[in-house]
Amino acid sequence: MEQNENTLSVLKIAPGQYPQQVEIDNDLKALQQAVGGSIGASYPFADDPVAIVYNDNGKLMGLPLNRALRDEDGQMYDAVAGTFLVVGLGEEDFASLTSEMAQKYERLFHQPEDFIRLGHRMMVVRVPEESKTTPPKDAGFDR
Repeated sequence: MEQNENTLSVLKIAPGQYPQQVEIDNDLKALQQAVGGSIGASYPFADDPVAIVYNDNGKLMGLPLNRALRDEDGQMYDAVAGTFLVVGLGEEDFASLTSEMAQKYERLFHQPEDFIRLGHRMMVVRVPEESKTTPPKDAGFDR
């Protein structure tokens, strides 16, 4: 899917919701609007040319925890607070996700998660199907 270089095709992942493939402008302001503040980027998936763009102050602002980041063994080492984007990496900047990467990360982050604090530990619970927000009618789901 060829598109103009002024827009990016990315996955937007909001707390409690399924990932959505969206087009956003390829500029700092659009990225900041998408995550609700100043952006930070993380590159937790060494095998793939993708980044997570998130609100750099999300945890300090008390944004809801959204999804767990896990190591190769499936152990959570961090959690992303607030809405975040999964973007592709070009040679010098963010790029659109390929359709393969979009599908891979849609599957990885498909299930919304809840976080329960147990003393100094955090438990991650996948949100059951019936309690999630209903996707928009045009999201390709039949109800």
